[in-house]
Parts: sequence; structure tokens; C-alpha cells
Amino acid sequence: MTGKAIAMWSGPRNISTAMMRAWENRTDTQVIDEPFYSHFLHHTGLDHPMADAVISHGETDWRKIVQRISQVPEHGIVYQKQITTHWLEHYSVDWLDNLSHVFLIRDPAPVVASYASKRPALTASDLGYQQQAALFDLVSTKSADRPIVIDSHLFLQDPQAQLKQLCTMLQIPFQSSMLKWPSGSRQSDGIWGEHWYDAVNQSTGFGQPRTAPPQLTEHQQAIAALCQPYYDALKRFAIT
Repeated sequence: MTGKAIAMWSGPRNISTAMMRAWENRTDTQVIDEPFYSHFLHHTGLDHPMADAVISHGETDWRKIVQRISQVPEHGIVYQKQITTHWLEHYSVDWLDNLSHVFLIRDPAPVVASYASKRPALTASDLGYQQQAALFDLVSTKSADRPIVIDSHLFLQDPQAQLKQLCTMLQIPFQSSMLKWPSGSRQSDGIWGEHWYDAVNQSTGFGQPRTAPPQLTEHQQAIAALCQPYYDALKRFAIT
């Protein structure tokens, strides 16, 4: 198998870190955790948990980041966990042609609830739905094939079937090791994992989809409503 660089574009508080665990548990894959996060915080000055540490431990020059992540390996797979919130308008776009793109989506209401538990002062922009939809449109116009879309709720109903279908679409062999992984943190985790990764560090595989609707404040409901159209636009393309 020739080398492949895969970018999984997700908003926060999805199953993006669990998905990264799955890919890192393959025998042929290296992972990159949120490569733009340090630059995003340095450029925007937003008050995120551990912001100073994230900035000081990461690369803040987006050009150097692009140079690194746009390289396709000769053999094996490089998997990038990308958070759409970190996508900024001044990034170049030609390098996107080198990557295989997957968009990981989740219904906004549970995302709002989960994010608010970690960072209560949130806005719709913090959740990356509009950015994700714009990126999907951008990648779609640059390729003859529409990017792959995974809905996390559908995925968690049958991870094995979804991963097999995803691997087939990416033209790589499925490995059953993607379904189970050791608990704990990883050297590949960003330093921000100390704040955000407590649940996934206790996991050894994908959990069951949540069925109970979250309890949201009126303000949180308004944020979810702003995000809903962008989620709905991509959901119609999700693999089943």
C-alpha cells in the first residue's frame, strides 16, 4: 500500500479523540493531534483552558504546520485529528489537495452540553459547525469526489461496520485493532489532553450512542439552533 495522509475534520466534543485512538492502534499509522491549535490560540487570543501552555508547547507558524501535515508518507498512514474551530481564513488551501478528507459530525445539542461542561462561556463559533460546512464545500469543489462524512451517532451504533466502510472508501485495509485500545494517555496527545481527555483516557473502545436528550439552558438552546443547519447540510451525505 502506498502512503496516505488522512485529515479527519471534526468539531470539539465529538468522538474525535476516540477515533484518533482507533487509528493510532493500527500497525501502519501515526497520528497528529490538532496541529493548528497552538496557532489558533496565539492568533485569536481566546481564553481557552491551558491556553498559555498550549501555545508554548506547539507550533504557532501556520506555514510550518502546513508544510508538516501536507507531506504524504511513502508508506503507511499519517492520520490528522483536525478541529474545524481552528480553521482560519488566512490559511492557504492548495495543500488540501494532498490529503484524503473525512468529516466527522455530531448533532449540536449534545455537543453544546458537553462543551459547556468544560468551558461554560461558549459561542456557536467555538463549536466549528459553520467552519466545518465551509471546509466541506471547499474540499468538494477541489475534488472530483465528495468527501466522506461520518455521523458519530450512526457510527456508534455499529463501529465495526462503519470503520470497514470507511477503510474501503479510503482504499486501505481494515484492521480489527481499530475497535479496541489500551486505556490511558498517549505521547502523541496534545498537552491540552490534561483538561479535555479524561473520559477517552478511561476508555478501551467506542461507547454506546447516547439516547437521552441533553438538558440545555435557553442560551445553549439558541447556540444549538444556530449550528443545526450546518449539521443538517452534511448529515445527508453521512455513510450508513
